[in-house]
Amino acid sequence: MLGRSTTLRAVPRPVNGRYLLDKAPKRPLLVTLDILNPKHLHKHTKFNARPSRTMATFSNTDTGDKPSGPYYEKNVDNDVALKEKVEALTKFISLCRFGMMTTHDVMSGKLVSRCMAVAGKEGGDIDLTFTTNTESHKTDELKADKHTNISFCDSSGQWASFAGNVSIETDRNVVKKFYSPSLKAWLGDLGDGVHDGSANDPRIGVLRVKTSSVRYAITDKTLVGRMAEVAKGTITGEAAQVNKLREISEGEVRQWRATAAKET
Repeated sequence: MLGRSTTLRAVPRPVNGRYLLDKAPKRPLLVTLDILNPKHLHKHTKFNARPSRTMATFSNTDTGDKPSGPYYEKNVDNDVALKEKVEALTKFISLCRFGMMTTHDVMSGKLVSRCMAVAGKEGGDIDLTFTTNTESHKTDELKADKHTNISFCDSSGQWASFAGNVSIETDRNVVKKFYSPSLKAWLGDLGDGVHDGSANDPRIGVLRVKTSSVRYAITDKTLVGRMAEVAKGTITGEAAQVNKLREISEGEVRQWRATAAKET
């Protein structure tokens, strides 16, 4: 029932030194489930000034009624129009151009990242595209697990992180849309009249990243201004205000993509 704390009594039996759920040991295992009661959650959960941010499941201390991340509280900047958030993001990505694509290698369980050049943008510039060698490991990894993260960073510490899903496109019309002659330098001409590094080379595909959500940090402060903020914080213990931390939620991504579709 909703709003009640339920106790489950597990009944394990020992088999080769391990317990299976059949016969109770001397002290039965007790598991308490606090089932979604808003009043109960409010009583036992402490929130920072912004309740929209979910508390992490790992904690090493209790800061009481003080925010555990004062840097975030000081720099968060989501009270801006969606248009402004997206335009600032796309401007930053265009300046960076190169990002790190992270995929999941299901064979080893490892997360693998590699540098990728942005080939284009879609969905009102919220979705990213990359060209790829279809015979590379990353296409194997993306076929098994389409989830990815694309991250960008510059020398001033500005950064962006895209979460999304990838589709692998091999249609020649799609490839030609994003093809660059410089790809031949990476794939080479195998001399068989097919694998020549041209737009018709079947090894060349396009990775379309359909963005789920984005988090990023940009700044309009000069280097001297940021250094002054850090120096002040070092002396006073006050969190430095050096960035604009922003988030574009899944709902906002869908909203922006839909708006862009209507305008085309």
